[in-house]
Amino acid sequence: MILHFPELMFWGLIFVVFYAYLGYGICLYGFIKIKRFFKKPETQISGKSELPNVVFIVAAYNEADYIEEKIKNCLQFDYPKDKIEFWFVTDGSDDQTPSLVEQYPTLPGQTIKLFHSPTRKGKIAAVERVMAFVEAPITIFTDANTDVNPQAIRNMVRHYTYPKVGAVAGEKRIALGETGDATGAGEGIYWKYESLLKKWDSELYSTIGAAGELFSIRTNQYRHVPQDTLIEDFVLTMGVAMRGYKIVYEPNAYAVESSSASISEELKRKIRIAAGALQAVWRLRSLLNPFKFGILSFQYLSHRVLRWTLAPLALPTVFFLNIVLAKNGALAYKAMLLCQVIFYLFALLGYLFERKQLKIKAFFVPYYFCVMNYAMYRGFFRLMAGRQSVVWEKSKRAA
Repeated sequence: MILHFPELMFWGLIFVVFYAYLGYGICLYGFIKIKRFFKKPETQISGKSELPNVVFIVAAYNEADYIEEKIKNCLQFDYPKDKIEFWFVTDGSDDQTPSLVEQYPTLPGQTIKLFHSPTRKGKIAAVERVMAFVEAPITIFTDANTDVNPQAIRNMVRHYTYPKVGAVAGEKRIALGETGDATGAGEGIYWKYESLLKKWDSELYSTIGAAGELFSIRTNQYRHVPQDTLIEDFVLTMGVAMRGYKIVYEPNAYAVESSSASISEELKRKIRIAAGALQAVWRLRSLLNPFKFGILSFQYLSHRVLRWTLAPLALPTVFFLNIVLAKNGALAYKAMLLCQVIFYLFALLGYLFERKQLKIKAFFVPYYFCVMNYAMYRGFFRLMAGRQSVVWEKSKRAA
């Protein structure tokens, strides 16, 4: 049977969508199984070596409602008090956040430093302003609205006994609120799947970037990041990987944050992340050269670039091509069109139930999937129009 151009395009785009969202995960699983067969896993890190000094940086903007809980969370870490300093960078905050940090009572041996500037220039500018003062060999970054588990620091720094490890990515977890709406259900499932891919990426070679909720780097590997960078955590850590270091994924170092308060709040967050992702694809375009970066290029293309570029473009094209092909009477194309219609109908029902605050989670995942891909279009146009500021508007989180 000879396939005509519309059919070839249809099946090619089907492959792109499948591979970007599921196929790469299947390939990853197969690759690590093969790797385990030929090479025994590295000996478990004992963690008995001398613990390094670390600086734990929290960038906070107008977090007065949460900052004391964050400090309390930090002071509960299972790490020697004389080997960790907590730096709170509160640039641009015009509420009580700086004063609450400055006045927080500490015990002997605990070090909390406040770095405040009245000018708000964005997160990466705030972080870069204080990095010049870091003398500890390991720097850890986290967001102000997350809770980090007490063993996180120990579990992250143990990986630096390997010289080729340049960064360690923690795990992001979503705390589902009492509402259990589409945002929480969709975001939670998405991050569970992402965490699994990150774990397999790390085992194969290197995790592809780190989420800003919790990650660490060798301080001497910090490099200047342009202040208009929208997803600075990803660009910063991928820069470390491009210099030949590995990014290790550590699931036992995790940051928990609430889901967005609503799907509209989540959409705001996704749009700015989408704009940043497309900006990063352009700025890190040299990473697509497999002759220079080898397996890292393959992982980057498969895990990130396809999801941020071709896959969102393919989805509507596949749907309309399917309509054309189904008209020719082929049963397979009619069946596939029916499946697509049902999927998007479920997404529509998820949208309607979200508005009615009904808790039918079966429809939330298709809805969240569509929202994520819609955000890529919005992010693209916002980036092209120059309307996405590095000074992001905070999204409201669920109670």
